[in-house]
Amino acid sequence: MKVFLDLWWYFKKERKQYGTGIFLLVLVSFLSLLPPYVVGVFVDHILEETLTQEIIWYWTGILFILAVLIYILRFLWRLLIFGSAIRLARLLRNRLYEHFTKMSSSFYNKRRTGDLMAHSTNDIRAIEQTAGVGVLTLVDSLTMGGFVILTMAITISWELTLISLIPMPFMALMTSYYGTLLHKRFGKAQEAFSSLNDKVQESVSGVRITKTFGHENLEIESFRDKSEDVVKKNISVAKVDALFDPTISFIVGISYFLSIYFGAQYVVAGTITIGELTSFTIYLGLLIWPMLAFGWLFNIVERGRASYGRVEKLLKEPQAITDKDGAVSIPPEGDVKAHIQSVYYDNSQDPALQNILFSLKKGQTLGVVGKTGSGKTTLVKLFLREVEINRGEILFGKHSLSEYTLDALRKSIAYVPQDHFLFSATIADNIAFGDPDASFSSLIKASRLASVHEDIIQLHKGYETVVGERGVTLSGGQKQRISIARALLLDPEMLILDDSLSAVDAQTEENILYALRKERRNKTTIITAHRLSAIKHSDLILVLDEGKILEKGSHEDLMKQKNGWYKRMYEQQQLESLVNRGGRQDEAPR
Repeated sequence: MKVFLDLWWYFKKERKQYGTGIFLLVLVSFLSLLPPYVVGVFVDHILEETLTQEIIWYWTGILFILAVLIYILRFLWRLLIFGSAIRLARLLRNRLYEHFTKMSSSFYNKRRTGDLMAHSTNDIRAIEQTAGVGVLTLVDSLTMGGFVILTMAITISWELTLISLIPMPFMALMTSYYGTLLHKRFGKAQEAFSSLNDKVQESVSGVRITKTFGHENLEIESFRDKSEDVVKKNISVAKVDALFDPTISFIVGISYFLSIYFGAQYVVAGTITIGELTSFTIYLGLLIWPMLAFGWLFNIVERGRASYGRVEKLLKEPQAITDKDGAVSIPPEGDVKAHIQSVYYDNSQDPALQNILFSLKKGQTLGVVGKTGSGKTTLVKLFLREVEINRGEILFGKHSLSEYTLDALRKSIAYVPQDHFLFSATIADNIAFGDPDASFSSLIKASRLASVHEDIIQLHKGYETVVGERGVTLSGGQKQRISIARALLLDPEMLILDDSLSAVDAQTEENILYALRKERRNKTTIITAHRLSAIKHSDLILVLDEGKILEKGSHEDLMKQKNGWYKRMYEQQQLESLVNRGGRQDEAPR
């Protein structure tokens, strides 16, 4: 029952709804005791041959009024208790979603998407059941069971009541044992479902790769194995679940046998009447539901406890990056000065960045190049505070990045990542994601700067074209340029392009870079790239290697260095470009 203590904060918050609902539920339980009494009255009147039309109309009228009243009260308590449970589910989903949005990229590196989805669906549903049906079964089993037992003991025979309750302790022991088994097995079943959920999400996202390599059968087999594991673990839960009802029915059956066997002897002895024995057996029938509810309660509570533990553990996961006390809430602007001594990722002994020093004047452009894994993306993520500096600092304007609130910092920065993501919405909505109130003319201006306007108007519905999930209906270059347009619409103080021109041709790249230089004269831009033509016009270029600065300077400065990495790579890429253009010219006449 620990889960009810865990949820006590919510019960206190919704105490009026739960209090009223429980009161009505108790009242319904009390009123449900009257019909068996009326049956006993009718039986005794029939045996005594004293039943009259007036008595029939009197008691049937009471039963009719009682039925209508119970109907209304049951509707109301369901509305109050189950409505509160649904609101709890909404509250927990909102908390989870808000928690997800606040977590850094390191959190998502450790967590699987399918597992997070399972927490937000199956686990929340189990908690909702506990706060709704769980409260119902707890209150109803205690009140209805208590009322029935007291009524049988006080109005009929306490000796017969004690006899009929002899098997009940055995039921309590068995349901407690089943509940412990259920808790363990349900936790494993939820973990298996999370794994299956993650597999489905991964398979759907990577379906094109799967088809390209012809691994459909392998994926189907892998899915089948995980699906069978889920079935196996849920069947193990169902086996325990299936024990509750037969055990309770068997015990209640023994109670029936004892009550009828000894009750008949009491009737013969004249201790109770036949009508009272009839009422007693009907009351015992009413006791079946509380007993079943009691067993069902263990089932629901153990599921809810396992799920609430999983959700609570997730919600307690601390934010890796938070605002400092007294952080500046004004969006930064101005010069940038970086003095980065070291940056480490979790559980890594080697620094991702080390001894990175540079300065940028407001309005200048920084180019960052280097081999794959040299630390380019890590460097730009420092500006977004997705990664924290272990030793050193970056000044943006008058303060260090860590002295600004996250909201203020990210209002000044627009980031276009390598993995460009488009939502399943119209192109206009995707571009306006950062500023939903932007005018249509602003969308067109941003699209022109990103050299994607002409592509968009060629589509069937232009800017109202729905791009599909993750932009599947567009080419890689189109998705990349729409992502750039989304960032340019904000006209940010700092624009970060993290290898965001890799999917466009050389001419389109030149057009975008020219537009950026023209439109962003007084705004800072950071560009990381593998193609050096994307950063050759930068005011400062950093060449990174294994997290350290290998070379630093302008394009002209770096080209003067004999046998420098930048010079070799630039000349090699220029040669490749000439060869490719020559090859296309040779093929043209054919």
